[in-house]
Amino acid sequence: MILRRLARPMLAAIFISGGINALRAVDVHAEAAKPLVDGLRAKVGDKLPGQMPTDPAALVRIDAAVKIGAGVALALGRFPRLASLLLAGSLVPTTIAGHRFWEEKDPAVRQQQQIHFVKNVSLMGGLLIASADTHGKPSVAWRARRAGHDLGDWISDTSDSVGDAVVAAPRKAKRAVVGVLPG
Repeated sequence: MILRRLARPMLAAIFISGGINALRAVDVHAEAAKPLVDGLRAKVGDKLPGQMPTDPAALVRIDAAVKIGAGVALALGRFPRLASLLLAGSLVPTTIAGHRFWEEKDPAVRQQQQIHFVKNVSLMGGLLIASADTHGKPSVAWRARRAGHDLGDWISDTSDSVGDAVVAAPRKAKRAVVGVLPG
C-alpha cells in the first residue's frame, strides 16, 4: 500500500512536468511533432476522421492535457490503471517525434537522443506494469468469470425450485389480485 502511494506520484511527476512544459512551449513541441504528423498524414491520407485534429500545435495541446490529467490521476491513485494506459499511449508519439536518434548526424546529439528514447521505453515498461496492478485483488475479468460461474451454479442448484415457482406463479398472482379487489 505505502509502495503504491510513493511510486505512483514518482512515476507521474515526469508526465505532469512534461505536459506543463509542452503547454509553455507549444510551438517548439509542434515543430518537433510536425515530421511525425506529416508522415502519418501522407500514409493514412483521407482515411482519418474529419473531426480528428491534424494541426501539430493542437495535437501537442491534447497530448499535454492527457499527460497532465492522467499524471495527476495516477499521482492521486484515481483510476490508476486507466491513467497508466493513457500515459503509455501518449508516450509513443512523444518518443517517436521527440527522440529520433536514428536521424541525428552528430554523435553527441545522437547519444543524448538515444538515452532519452531508451528512458521513455523504460517509463513505458513501468506504466504497463502499473496498468496491470490490481492492488492484490482479482482483476475485473477474473471477477466477471467467477460471477458467471457462481450464477451458473446457483441456476443449477435452484432449477427445480425455479420450475416450481414458474408453475405456481399464475395461482399466486390470481390470489394476490383477488385479495386486493373490493369484494
